[in-house]
Amino acid sequence: MTPQSASTTAVLVCQGRAVADGRLGVGRFADPVAVRLLDPAEREVVERVRAGRTPGAHWGMAEEMVLHTAATMVPRTVAIDDAVREHRSGQVVVLGAGLDARAWRMPELETATVFEVDHPASQADKQRRVAGLEPVAGRVVPVAVDLANDPLATALTAAGLDESAPTTWVWEGVVPYLTRDAVASTLVQLAVLSAPGSRLVVQYQQRSVVATTLRAAMRLALRVARRPDPLAREPWHTLLTPDELGLVLRPCGFSISSDHSLLELAEGMDLPGRRDGSLGNGRVAVAERA
Repeated sequence: MTPQSASTTAVLVCQGRAVADGRLGVGRFADPVAVRLLDPAEREVVERVRAGRTPGAHWGMAEEMVLHTAATMVPRTVAIDDAVREHRSGQVVVLGAGLDARAWRMPELETATVFEVDHPASQADKQRRVAGLEPVAGRVVPVAVDLANDPLATALTAAGLDESAPTTWVWEGVVPYLTRDAVASTLVQLAVLSAPGSRLVVQYQQRSVVATTLRAAMRLALRVARRPDPLAREPWHTLLTPDELGLVLRPCGFSISSDHSLLELAEGMDLPGRRDGSLGNGRVAVAERA
């Protein structure tokens, strides 16, 4: 992501949720708001994927990436939603909010203030897309912060975060794109802002030769086909094992209460695509502040 541009990965993730809505993980996953956050050209890709491989339909790497993302987003979203529901707090902070729709689709947030933290360019893009949409959360507060460079604590306290009250932190789809120093710095600031009883829900990626190879192959195919590559400006920097995540969290006062791969979380869900890629190396951990 450049200083002037919004996250393209956020669009891909939103497209994945839009494809999955009503089709995958039925009864456990739903995101009817996702499609409303997409621009017309982005929505057309979603419509092609939902229509399937019909004769004459245009189908390429963009569609394959969105279909793959849809399967990944279902267990990831369900696990994070469940962790948020189980930890009712008056304030929820979504770090690297992208096109997250929880404040617009989760009635459990009706009495909560949701602080949506993101890079200024992505924040501006999000505000454009949600214009006219009524949130179900009690209040939504956009906070423009570059996690790689800006002090998070200063921005959140200025936005009204109550440091004395328990907070639910949602850190989804961000850790891989930050350097290890930025991850550590963010956690130190979370520790300062988190009252006892706070919860951190973090989605992260393990090292995986298969996932890295598939990601590289997709990007190469897009370049060969001269198609836009949503991953080009947002490379992975930080991949962690569960043990490494625990080592980073403990000095900040957080202890892990659960940590599962997306493959484990997807058990019982009828999901398309490979089972050894992002479902195998993507993880969701829940940590508590004593």
